[in-house]
Amino acid sequence: MCGTVIATMGQKLAVWQQEARLELEPSWILDTLKNHFTSGVKGAFWRILTAVLILVIGFRLVRAVRGILKKTFDRMSLEENVNKFLLTSLNACMYALVIFIAAEKLGVPSASIVTLMGSAGVAIGLSLNVAGGILIMVTRPFILQDYIICKDVEGTVEDIGLVYTSLITVDNRKVTIPNGTVANATVINVTAQDKRQLDLEVNIDYGSDLKRAKEILLEILENHSQVIQEDGVRVFVKELGDSAVILGMRGWMMREEYWPARWDIIETIKLRFDEEGIVIPYKQIMVHTERKEL
Repeated sequence: MCGTVIATMGQKLAVWQQEARLELEPSWILDTLKNHFTSGVKGAFWRILTAVLILVIGFRLVRAVRGILKKTFDRMSLEENVNKFLLTSLNACMYALVIFIAAEKLGVPSASIVTLMGSAGVAIGLSLNVAGGILIMVTRPFILQDYIICKDVEGTVEDIGLVYTSLITVDNRKVTIPNGTVANATVINVTAQDKRQLDLEVNIDYGSDLKRAKEILLEILENHSQVIQEDGVRVFVKELGDSAVILGMRGWMMREEYWPARWDIIETIKLRFDEEGIVIPYKQIMVHTERKEL
């Protein structure tokens, strides 16, 4: 009886030793590593695929929502610059939300994403250009399609963004100015009013007939179709310059007619002065020399 028990235990011990040897064999170790690696790759693949699907579907939804918001803002009769500003801001927030969800599916800790986005939001919010954009939206020194002069740049306002303001110059060049620069600079809004004053200076020679020159300039203003006569016109002697008598002339016209009227009046002045013998002098310096006799 005892011999049978001992023999059975010996057989079991031999089986255990054989299994232990198999577990320590290199092939078993490689199989184990392969299984772990395969499962890890499969998990990473599905996470990446899920994140990509979230981005693709999310970005399409953002574009659809943007279209709905644009129609809603149009029905609310918001100004175009306010409309664009709100759409840009909301668009950025929606894209950030989609990226946040996709990053979380990739395994990035949500707390880290929130912290990063919060820091980025504070940095953007405190930046001078974004603050300038908000200030432009609130104070409204100009709107889209206004013609403005900002430092050495002038043009028609094409876009007021979150960070930059874009102008189109008269020769069709696009100029982008940081909103911080615009907010801290002196901005001249040329088209803010419906009417604009023409203010010209005309030089005549000291030997020319002053009264006749004033009469000619007054006739040109009074007979020009684009000058608003109800607002009055003026011709006056502005200054006695070094080499000419400087005459001034002023009149009002509609904003959109300003430049064509200005060019036409300047041309008419030259033609009328030539007819009447009124001389427009060149800038000149008279030098007197004295000769001492020895």
